[in-house]
Amino acid sequence: MAQSRARSRCPELDCLRTRLPPGTLAAAEQRALALGIGADRVLITAGVIAEDEYVRALAGWLHVPFERLDLPRSACPLPDAQFIDAAQFGLLPLRLGEAFVYVVAPQVLTARRLVTGAHPLPQDRFRLTSPQRLRQFVLHHGGQALGARAAEALRLARPELSAAVCPPPVRAAWLAGMAAAVSAAVVFHDATAVLTSAVLALTFLAWTALRLVGAATRWRGWRALRVPMHDLPIYTVIVALYDEATAVPGLVAALHRLDYPREKLQVILVLEPDDDATQSALARLAPGAPFETLIAPDHGPRTKPKALNAALALARGTFTAVFDAEDRPAPDQLHRALDAFEAERGIACVQARLTIDNTADSWLAGLFTAEYAGLFDVLLPGLSERRLPLPLGGSSNHFRTQALREVGGWDPYNVTEDADLGMRLARLGFGAAVIGSTTYEEAPARMAPWIRQRTRWFKGWMQTWLVHMRHPVRLARELGVGGFLTFQLVVGGTVLSALVHPVFIAMFGYALARNSVLPSGIDLASAALASLCGGALIAGYLTSATLGLLGLKRRKLLRHGFVLLLMPLHWLLLSVAAWRALWQLLRDPFRWEKTAHGLARTSRLAAQAGVARTIVLRDTSAARPPRLRAAVSG
Repeated sequence: MAQSRARSRCPELDCLRTRLPPGTLAAAEQRALALGIGADRVLITAGVIAEDEYVRALAGWLHVPFERLDLPRSACPLPDAQFIDAAQFGLLPLRLGEAFVYVVAPQVLTARRLVTGAHPLPQDRFRLTSPQRLRQFVLHHGGQALGARAAEALRLARPELSAAVCPPPVRAAWLAGMAAAVSAAVVFHDATAVLTSAVLALTFLAWTALRLVGAATRWRGWRALRVPMHDLPIYTVIVALYDEATAVPGLVAALHRLDYPREKLQVILVLEPDDDATQSALARLAPGAPFETLIAPDHGPRTKPKALNAALALARGTFTAVFDAEDRPAPDQLHRALDAFEAERGIACVQARLTIDNTADSWLAGLFTAEYAGLFDVLLPGLSERRLPLPLGGSSNHFRTQALREVGGWDPYNVTEDADLGMRLARLGFGAAVIGSTTYEEAPARMAPWIRQRTRWFKGWMQTWLVHMRHPVRLARELGVGGFLTFQLVVGGTVLSALVHPVFIAMFGYALARNSVLPSGIDLASAALASLCGGALIAGYLTSATLGLLGLKRRKLLRHGFVLLLMPLHWLLLSVAAWRALWQLLRDPFRWEKTAHGLARTSRLAAQAGVARTIVLRDTSAARPPRLRAAVSG
């Protein structure tokens, strides 16, 4: 056996020499050496051998016990926090009677180190089990601990940055400020009205100016490094699913198309306990490795960020990406993200560009397309280039996993967790950037789902502003002057503009009716104020249309630009959603209004694929290698 180990380039396969054809083993060995990973992972990911079967064979080869892990929780002396981490690291200490041993679940190169004796554990002190068994053991006995971490970790570690509760001193300060404002409005009615209108108008003009600055900033991409396969890190992909049975097949197909070695991927699909339909749809597909299914613990609020936090605790990747059920990311997106991370070490998060796939479904979907084009293809790249804090989109975010854990993950009590996390990253000194990779998304094409989605977004942005403004001076110190003003305009200004938009329209309409926009014997101050409000309103329309047209041009979708003529109606609908969000914030702040997916009738991505069907993709590293596939099928 020793001679066999010395001769083999992948000694972790020695336990299978008599079980699998030599051609299969040679192909697995070749791919493992190219990837810098254990050949056992190649075979398991390719479906040649089951994980449990391989680990049993390895245990027999090493003459160590195979641990089924059908033990009580008391057998593991670890506290709950470290117990949850055992599944991530593949190492679990157990007390078996008087003996104290470690249960090892081979990952990456663990099996090779065990066979060659490079693993630090002595042979009589460890047992082997499969990663799946270890994960099931941890989830079965540590579900409550995992749920508590997912729901409460940020609140306990950084209560001032959590939307779970508002500290009494902060609440008292806000109430005192509101009381003072109401008193001023009652006592000095006219002066307060004029001052408030002027401040709002100037704020909206400043927000307009910031958007124009973002649009005028030339975006810089990153050189494609194309890291060799051997040096590629483990990448974790997390998707939180709820009531997504119809979207699951398309999602799994899209993730299979990712141009990344499957052996170095960990895809965690997080489902809710009562979502039987999605669980059944996923079971029918049986996607296999590298897909893992996690049932979110029934603890705390039922929100997407809580589900993401649960998966983050089990993430093994150096980098972590987050997608939504309806997402269709570009196959090379993980590589594009790595290019940015490698180029600038200070970047902890990169945001891919989101675009709407079902543009032709309705005028609402068309407006959504123009809006996303202006945001993700124009504004956010401009803010990123100027090193200003980014309100992240809720999907296609890529993180350095360690940095994400350091900032506390996502806030499970914030229903727009992406915008909040972007600001928290900036406050704690981490940079963010936008990459030139596209993810196609499905937009609500009907009014009711659109209103519900925008209500949740506005409510989350209100939560984000209130949380980060608990200590304004500290916020300004952490973000800097430019970052502080960007936060006020991007987060606060967006919400405020939607809330007061009908008021501005009414004021401007009233001024026009009285013919008081231009001074003609009427009070000059009133005319100036009406002109200021009207100018802010018109500038907002024009700026939004400009960003939308510029984004559509960059997307080569200018043929849809006519939909921007409906922008006044769009803004009124935004106002409806914003006022509905304010009502929900007061009555039901943590309610998560789910957006249904899989309802699209048209697809730009499918149309492009039909036109380009004859184009051969340049890289197939994410698929099973041809030689291994041939050996398996034979």
